[in-house]
Amino acid sequence: MVQPVPASKVTLYELEKKFQLQQIKDSSFFAEWQQGLPSITDVEQQRLERIEASVENLERRSVRENTVKLAVLAPLIDLSGLFLPPFYVSTEESVNIEATDDDFVVQGRIDILVLKEALWLLVIESKRTTFSLQVGVPQVLSYMLAAPQKDHPVYGLVTNGTDFVFLKLTFDGVPRYGKSRQFVLGQDQDLEQVLKIMKHLAEHLS
Repeated sequence: MVQPVPASKVTLYELEKKFQLQQIKDSSFFAEWQQGLPSITDVEQQRLERIEASVENLERRSVRENTVKLAVLAPLIDLSGLFLPPFYVSTEESVNIEATDDDFVVQGRIDILVLKEALWLLVIESKRTTFSLQVGVPQVLSYMLAAPQKDHPVYGLVTNGTDFVFLKLTFDGVPRYGKSRQFVLGQDQDLEQVLKIMKHLAEHLS
């Protein structure tokens, strides 16, 4: 019997080897985080400022995952409209994916999953603020590979509460993914950009 590999331990190398996952660095592959972004209202700007103030207060001590979700992710999901129809949000979903030769199984639980008619739109993995996002990227990609619908792109977000990276995965032949740049809370209005991208994905996919 194959012993499952925890998603938190899987590496990009393993995903590339076992699932033929390929990274696409051409900016046109994942243009959704760069083009056609909506504007931010004054009310949304005020909410973002409150998020930043909250994180600044929390950074004075070790911030646990659940605190990150509460202070950062919940307001962003709300502001981007992903709590409203046609979307719904689920948490702590169990996921298993198997390689085609059945000798490699990844198992884990998704932090936050946004769905629309069984299509996985946004898989959010929040890491403790002391963790690098590079730890979360393979984990989120392993969850995205388990998406039941293979004829649409799947989008992901990895954040530790202060840093954010968006991912796009397609299943045309072999799975291919692209990454956004890394956004940093408190730097060059990056939190505004994160919200704009989330709003754009919600508009694009609704």
